[in-house]
Amino acid sequence: MGEGQVTVAGRALPSLPQYRKDGVTRRLCASVHLDDAFAHEVDRELTGDRLTAIGLSLGINFVALARHARAAVRRRAALDRQLAGLGAALVTAVLVALWGLVSGHGSVAQVGIYGPLGVLAAAWWLVHRAESRARATAQHVFRDPDKAETLAPPVEPQAEAWLHELKRANVLPYADRAALDNPFVGSGDELREVVWQPIDVSKPAEAPGGGKLPMRPFDAIDLHTYVARQMESISGLDGLRARNRLYVLGSHAYLLPELLPDRTRRPRAQIPKQFVQAGLQNPGAGMRTHLCLERVGEGGRLIVSMYLRAILNRPSLTWEVSVYAIPPLGARFYRLDRLPVARFDRWWSLVRYATSSTWPELRGAPRRIRARARQRRGSAKYLRRLRRDITDQHVIHDCGAPGSLRERIGDWSQAGYNERTDAADFLNRLQQGVLTATERFLKDHNVDTSSFDKAQQIINTQTYNINNVNGPSNIGPHGQINNPNGPQGNGPSGPGGGTPPKP
Repeated sequence: MGEGQVTVAGRALPSLPQYRKDGVTRRLCASVHLDDAFAHEVDRELTGDRLTAIGLSLGINFVALARHARAAVRRRAALDRQLAGLGAALVTAVLVALWGLVSGHGSVAQVGIYGPLGVLAAAWWLVHRAESRARATAQHVFRDPDKAETLAPPVEPQAEAWLHELKRANVLPYADRAALDNPFVGSGDELREVVWQPIDVSKPAEAPGGGKLPMRPFDAIDLHTYVARQMESISGLDGLRARNRLYVLGSHAYLLPELLPDRTRRPRAQIPKQFVQAGLQNPGAGMRTHLCLERVGEGGRLIVSMYLRAILNRPSLTWEVSVYAIPPLGARFYRLDRLPVARFDRWWSLVRYATSSTWPELRGAPRRIRARARQRRGSAKYLRRLRRDITDQHVIHDCGAPGSLRERIGDWSQAGYNERTDAADFLNRLQQGVLTATERFLKDHNVDTSSFDKAQQIINTQTYNINNVNGPSNIGPHGQINNPNGPQGNGPSGPGGGTPPKP
């Protein structure tokens, strides 16, 4: 956040504090240091050996998150190893004490009695130190002005290279089970799926002096390219991301060697653009190209995505339109805001945590170590068997992504009034921007737009429904929001949880 002055139309005004653009990334990077289960989940998903694609990053710096998750996992593993060693020492000390009492060696028994106390004291110190470091790291990551990915050591180069490619992914295999619903896995809750009114594009426009203008030839690729380039300026949505992306049914990915050159490895995130264009002009078997418009709200709290596909079957043109939204992060990721920072409060909080957690941590360390080892062995065994079946039995494997990390951790109970109004604004601007860009494109190609004008009247009457735990909010063509239940809950950063209801 910064201060200064902004001059607009000759008016100088002070600039208010702004959300950080990487706010969600930093919050997640901080959260992996405070939530062991989330750290292991992220580490497995982003850097683990896999044959399936992962969902799009959607406003998250996956490289930074992977680095911090790995650091948190290593710290947890080191603590468990130390506690397991102390647990063995505790058992030994207790056995020595019992042997001394039974055999009548009082001095040995006395030493054996003090041994467990020393072990417990050492375990308390280790738990206290680990939690103190985790909290300090989380707070440092969240507030440090440097990039989050520079605050943790790198992971494997090949894993980071793949995550970097995912930022600019122009292809995404989606899980077969998503084909019955939608291919846009991980994009959040569906707000609208519709095919707009067809537009007649076979008639030339009237010439200024009478007669007809010669029509300029075009195809769906030309229209997609034009809309992608013009949408940000037409809609007024700064930072709008527009990209053509080929969506491929997961079990059909092997049909495209450029996507899956090795069927025993994970699919690529980028392919030559000619294949993306081909998926628009001549869709393949379970392969279609969509123009993906993604708008991230303030601080990354809300994400609205619109997926477009121009269907040009002369003499008519229509748009296939799908709109989705991802809510703010769930309440579990706001624990960072509630950590005590005053010196005494922080000291007392850590003492209470270590005192209440030492015995459960000490007792559970061997079990956690065995569980992680068992999980690694089970995953490696499954992948070996699957790779053998793919190679020897020619098994067709569904390598599609089932969802996205950002979608799973969203919670509509954290969406407040600002998020709902922003969603209304984004949706209206995107819809009107597509219509305006389409009209300009047709006029540039000397196409009569009388059919477009009639279709636009029908399209503008459509509404979008945003559902959250407070009840439905109906967003109409002019941005009105009707929520008869009114706002409930505790606001964007209050307690809450759960999953968003089905639209």
